Amino acid sequence: MTRPRTVHPIEAESMRRLRRMLDLSHLPDSSRAVVERVVHASADPEYAETMVVPEEAVEAGVRALEGGCAVVTDVEMTLAGLHGELRTRASCYLPQARLSDQQPGATLSAQAMAMAGAEHPRGAMFVVGCAPTALERLLSDIQLGLVQPALVVGLPVGFVGAAEAKAALAASGVPFVTNSGAKGGSAVAAAAVNALYRLYLDGAAPIAADRRPTGDGRLTGAGRPTGAGAKPGRDAEGRSNGGAWSNRSPSGTGL
Repeated sequence: MTRPRTVHPIEAESMRRLRRMLDLSHLPDSSRAVVERVVHASADPEYAETMVVPEEAVEAGVRALEGGCAVVTDVEMTLAGLHGELRTRASCYLPQARLSDQQPGATLSAQAMAMAGAEHPRGAMFVVGCAPTALERLLSDIQLGLVQPALVVGLPVGFVGAAEAKAALAASGVPFVTNSGAKGGSAVAAAAVNALYRLYLDGAAPIAADRRPTGDGRLTGAGRPTGAGAKPGRDAEGRSNGGAWSNRSPSGTGL
């Protein structure tokens, strides 16, 4: 799908300044588009170093949008940040969770994510921009085989649980977009999804013939962005770990 877009002069100038400040030329075009949009939305250049955006995950997200996938967010604020047209087909289950019986030991966000997974067990795009417990519950249901998402955008924020949940997402085997460390939030999660939606509207990020979706909805060749020769990245606490969180994978599958 290709649709002409008019870029506001303020946005154009903002992107011009961003590109003058940051050199992201080492990234694949589709991954760079996501990182740029996150930096643009947050005005935080650190995301250029901490974002992990495998090219295959971008392709999976665009393909899912092409197929009309459901989009589920963890909280209403993440939902509110989505592009207007995309927001009309997205949903958040927090309102239903508030009206249901509280599960012992579960946060409302986790309970809402469980409800979302039950409603959309196959092929949805899940977007977590606030609650680490929502991502933790989604990953648990994925591990149990209850949910097979097309893509998980996991950018929760917080000093407790956020970094660890993101590291678990990166190791889960499902297509993902995330970052390392405690930073995140609804605005950056929505920005990442909006970047995917722009790529979809522009007709970008075609699926390579050797990376078609497999029977379980995942892309062949997709995986954790590590590899021989990768530059040192960050661990779950944001410390250097010798490559497990590579921001610049030489294979082109990650940042």
